[in-house]
Amino acid sequence: MIKTPVLRSQPIARRAAITLFSGAAMLLLTAAAPWSSTVSRNSIGAHVIGNPAAKVTLVEYFSYTCGACGRFAISSDAPLTSDYVSKGLVQVEYRNMLRDPLDMVAALLARCGRASAFHGNHQAIFAAQPAWIGKVQAASEAQQKSWYDGPVNQRTKRIATDSGLFALMQARGYSEAQLDACLTSEAATSAVIGMTNIGQNTDHVRGTPSFFINGKQVVNSVEWSAVKSALDLALKPV
Repeated sequence: MIKTPVLRSQPIARRAAITLFSGAAMLLLTAAAPWSSTVSRNSIGAHVIGNPAAKVTLVEYFSYTCGACGRFAISSDAPLTSDYVSKGLVQVEYRNMLRDPLDMVAALLARCGRASAFHGNHQAIFAAQPAWIGKVQAASEAQQKSWYDGPVNQRTKRIATDSGLFALMQARGYSEAQLDACLTSEAATSAVIGMTNIGQNTDHVRGTPSFFINGKQVVNSVEWSAVKSALDLALKPV
């Protein structure tokens, strides 16, 4: 006769201690997560990164075909993320300000995937800006003409392909079908155009990059050093 082993339950005190420890560990892990991993799209379609309760909100209007925007994105990313956003001090809202069809294509591709993918797409597009703008500048007359002929979905695909932006996004793991869907998304197109209209008509933005801190525009703020100084001033105790 085979005896069934008796399963002895753990003492209540020990089980309670394990449960308490597990809960504390989970809270610790949650608390340790940087605020830079908190990403959402707001009511106007802008991507918002950081602590919703941050003392300071930084709004950036940018264009992907703007050289100054590219330089700012590269120089500011590491310090802005690590010193301000990750610590929960600053929340950043990214708003598009369209300048041309190429900018529209880049904006639509940057929005591909979940909201959490935006920051990586955004930085990758700006990091490669000299390369894809160079391809556009070197395009033949026939290529450039094709960007303005035919249905919108064909035009955006040709611009994305000829500029190298399509290949850049494929290298980031997106399929051709996913990218085609992003380039023809009516919701994304409306959001990008809507942000541009808000920038021009409500916030009276006349150039990119332009920055607002807690609703007030930062003057002479093309360089990261100027924006950093404005953020530090806004974060000082009253």
